[in-house]
Amino acid sequence: MGMCRIPNGSSSTEPVYFAEDEIINIPVHINDRHVEPERDIYISGEPQFIQKVEMGESRYAGTSDKYSGVIGLFEGGIIFDQPDVRITDEAAVQSKVDRFRDSTNPAFVFTPIGTAEIPNPYNAVQFEFFVDSGGGQVRITNNCTVRGCPPGEYDYRIIPGSGGDNYTKYDIYGYHYRPDSNAPVVYPIESTYVTQTFAGKESDPGGQIFVNGNVVLGSADFEQMVVQGKLTIVATGNIWIADSIVVDGADGIPDKDNPNILGLIAQGVIKVIDPGLANYGSPSMNVPGGTTTHTYVPVANGSSQTNRFLPDPTIIEAAVTVGGGGWGAENVNHSYTRKEYSPPQDYLILIGTISESVRGVVGVIGREGYIKRYTIDERLLEGVLPGNIWFGGKYIPAPAGWHDYRLKD
Repeated sequence: MGMCRIPNGSSSTEPVYFAEDEIINIPVHINDRHVEPERDIYISGEPQFIQKVEMGESRYAGTSDKYSGVIGLFEGGIIFDQPDVRITDEAAVQSKVDRFRDSTNPAFVFTPIGTAEIPNPYNAVQFEFFVDSGGGQVRITNNCTVRGCPPGEYDYRIIPGSGGDNYTKYDIYGYHYRPDSNAPVVYPIESTYVTQTFAGKESDPGGQIFVNGNVVLGSADFEQMVVQGKLTIVATGNIWIADSIVVDGADGIPDKDNPNILGLIAQGVIKVIDPGLANYGSPSMNVPGGTTTHTYVPVANGSSQTNRFLPDPTIIEAAVTVGGGGWGAENVNHSYTRKEYSPPQDYLILIGTISESVRGVVGVIGREGYIKRYTIDERLLEGVLPGNIWFGGKYIPAPAGWHDYRLKD
């Protein structure tokens, strides 16, 4: 991550904490902020860090050991003075996104045009994953219009072109419509497969979808969505997650030989929606009954206007890369009861990886949102994900994506 802080103003940030009862079984890297004597990682209570943690900063501020009181929490070890990752480099992100776009089958390059007349509209494409007798499928609904609702306290993204140091609040996901004239289309995931070339070597086939706009991942048709195949989705805007997403053949951490994988890459934010937003009682937020030209598209479970919720736990099995802000959940600090929240907080289980330019808020400690349960999918150290989109110095291009040089053939 670029830093373990969240935006709280146009050019200001505040600490975000790894908290009591959280289990972080995934490697962590935090770039150096060059602010002494403050630690660049923020900890409340005794979270568990199972994997190795890398810090850009030094352990010491002068002769003072900044980590003396927390060093025992790092079960996988901690190393200091590491080079910065480039997730905060907008030019690096853009160059990789452009290459991904140019190598994607033109049939799966989308520029959505939303035409529903609703407040604060976003253009978006909706994707739903499922498996039938023919294998892994993706249902695609293009030209959706997302109703953007007023943001919560922590719903920020980086202002493009600001160098990563300036932030703005963005309208969060409320609900969306599709044009009546634009029915969803189902494709086998394998129909999105292409190959790329790295250092003169051709990759294994993998699925790629590019959206010049925003993405909604969710469905009212499934208790959770299932991905069978290798697929990466890249969006120039936001990716909103409105359901659990798991890979086929896995019950928990996928086995080493499981061939199914999902990558999510956004130049905006990647966030789990607030499913209760449409039922807070404010007329400006409630879902309209419909229009004469567009159809309301429900997402999540129990997806009526007055009963929309996400599963507890919410499970995301994916490699997540966020170029324009952070990974997290929307609208986690408000005065309403969250649909997915009843004490204790729900768990957000992520099996995969996360790269984010600034931290996003997953939950407010002891109050709302989620408690993190993060575990690395070690297959992602072996180039299984389609596309080379990594930004860390430990990773080099390889067929099928990228490769951790620490792993020996």
